[in-house]
Amino acid sequence: MNTTARYIIVVLAIIISLHYIVSFSHEGYGRATSLSNIASKLKHQPSGASDTDITGNSDTSYYGLPGNLPFANETLAINRHANATFVILARNSDLQGTVRSVREIEDRFNRKYRYPYVFLNEEPFTDEFKKRISVLSSAKMEFGLIPKEHWFQPDWIDEKKATAGREKMVADKIIYGGSVSYRNMCRFNSGFFFRHPLMEKYRWYWRIEPDVHFHCDIDYDPFLYMEQNKKIYSFTITMYEYEATIPTLWKTVMDFAKKHPEYIAKDNALGFMSSNNGDTYNLCHFWSNFEIADMEFWRGPAYTAFFDYLDKQGGFYYERWGDAPVHSIAAALFASKDQIHFFDDIGYEHNPYIHCTKDKAKWEKGKCSCDPARSFDYDGYSCFSKWETFMGKR
Repeated sequence: MNTTARYIIVVLAIIISLHYIVSFSHEGYGRATSLSNIASKLKHQPSGASDTDITGNSDTSYYGLPGNLPFANETLAINRHANATFVILARNSDLQGTVRSVREIEDRFNRKYRYPYVFLNEEPFTDEFKKRISVLSSAKMEFGLIPKEHWFQPDWIDEKKATAGREKMVADKIIYGGSVSYRNMCRFNSGFFFRHPLMEKYRWYWRIEPDVHFHCDIDYDPFLYMEQNKKIYSFTITMYEYEATIPTLWKTVMDFAKKHPEYIAKDNALGFMSSNNGDTYNLCHFWSNFEIADMEFWRGPAYTAFFDYLDKQGGFYYERWGDAPVHSIAAALFASKDQIHFFDDIGYEHNPYIHCTKDKAKWEKGKCSCDPARSFDYDGYSCFSKWETFMGKR
């Protein structure tokens, strides 16, 4: 062996020895250079944006690739991800609001975690929409078209009856009272988003709306928190529903419960929504524009039967049943109360309501930009005090 080769071997031996010494003495260095972390980074490299047709077939293409490059060198915060995605229902006209929402969740959380995004629309997304959104993150982004049978009013709905219901709500000045598209959205979010081909490969989702705000840093993984603690549904804001939009919903729910007692969880949260064992509904529900939840729950036999039963009654169109009370009531009846989680440390705003933790330590740790004094938690229209009382925290 010649002299040069000996020197090379000696230098390599020194480098390897130093690597192992530093790995054992500096935990952060060890994690960053571990094989599992390197494999995780390779797995979650930017994959561009894909545009998916009604059948779920996708033609992957890259949008704004130069904009993605600065993100590629950021260090992932963890070695393991949940099988999870963000889901955003948006129209092309929602572009600016969607940009703001994605930018904020990236800045506050996802730039370190790189969870993928699924964007859904009842019309094809424009190239401009995809280009503007795709430069915001190195995470995988897929753009899907909603199947017509999942979105539009079914043929079996009695249109004369539905029209009469809408006209009455317009006369009563109920928000979205005359809107068919709003009802399409409520029905879709109640029973179909988790069945979309792009969503089927995931178990967990975080629902994000256009033009919402995230006010605090999230330095842990809420998906893994839910998974590890056996939670199925979470919220940040809870409030009363407009009774005029759901006049027959509770009766329909109780009819279903009587027909299917096998689906009712033993330690359920019915007491949060009713003080008389279900005879009446106090109108409390979780505000579903923020949700982190387990889609296996929605795909399971209890919720599938529940949604199908509600859908056949036509209340999404004859009245204006929202996905918020539908999801909330289902979680309260078919899951244990301990499987429902309140994310106090996630500062969240959907105009006009905001949740901002009043816990000083959490507020400071999250570098929160919100004012705790403006938090909706104990507003007269909030149900949060009822939730705390029900859970024995007041």
